[in-house]
Amino acid sequence: MTLFPSAVQAPPSAPEILDRCRELVRPALTEAVGRLHPWVAEMAAYSFGWCEVGGAPAAAPGGKGVRQALAVLGARAAGADERAGVPAAVAVELVHAFSLLHDDIMDGDTTRRRRPAVWKAYGTGPAVLAGDALFALAVETLAAAPGGPAAVRLLSTALADLVRGQADDLLFAARPFGGPERVTPEEYRAMAEHKTGALLGCAAALGATLGGAPEPVVAALDRAGRHLGVAFQLVDDVLGIWGDPAVTGKPVGGDLRERKKTFPVLAALGSPAARHLPSLLDRPEEAATLIEEAGGRTAALTEARAHTAAAHSLLTEVPPATADELLRLLDFLMARDL
Repeated sequence: MTLFPSAVQAPPSAPEILDRCRELVRPALTEAVGRLHPWVAEMAAYSFGWCEVGGAPAAAPGGKGVRQALAVLGARAAGADERAGVPAAVAVELVHAFSLLHDDIMDGDTTRRRRPAVWKAYGTGPAVLAGDALFALAVETLAAAPGGPAAVRLLSTALADLVRGQADDLLFAARPFGGPERVTPEEYRAMAEHKTGALLGCAAALGATLGGAPEPVVAALDRAGRHLGVAFQLVDDVLGIWGDPAVTGKPVGGDLRERKKTFPVLAALGSPAARHLPSLLDRPEEAATLIEEAGGRTAALTEARAHTAAAHSLLTEVPPATADELLRLLDFLMARDL
């Protein structure tokens, strides 16, 4: 008879899940980057926070590693060992880094994760080259994996959507805030799914594909990731107006001063009370108050919760143990300081 039964081990928290997946993927990601031209590899390492300009080692803040975690958990959803999802995790992390390098140039953003963006640190041409190299390396990594051809097809579809979303986002800047040519909330949802959601969905679907999952599981993970991407973008929009700069790393009212057509702004413009909003965007505090009064903040958070619920529902197609970790990860990402 056991007098002192062992304690039930608590399930891992979302940060622990992210840490575990990063540790699993990091050696393969480091090895892949090391195959690049040394100068390009340095820029890639700088973008990941591994080094300073010139190559000196650094421990700069990197990303959370959400996409690589989704790829690893996707493999588990297939009943495979997590390591089966590592090539998918490396590929999506490389594609994500490539997209950030090019996004910063297109948007004119000078900082990334509280450091100079790669194009500011190395120059525009070198940053474009580094992004191109990361994209090529992602395809090479995935093509070499068992089941690579099917995985490359999935990645190609996601990349086409990502480009579509980025194109729409850039075109939104030139469109008016009112009238028949205005950007609608429906158009914004489609842009967010393509620009942010496509790669999140692809990450989980790629891991599942490499793990040998049946098509319904692959499709469910892809759709869940796309919903997650829209929800994540909506929460980001809310934080861009009302978030704490010490947490978000963004200046107060930066999105408003830049006249970005974020979802809270677009939703508020549907109310007659916000007809003067475009003229107030240079005064962020007044604009933020008007957006809230016109229902923009509530509309964005309600929409984010709807997409989160849709992702939850889709994960019923996934084995319970993996679904539990995916749900914990999803809820963690949505519970940012609102």
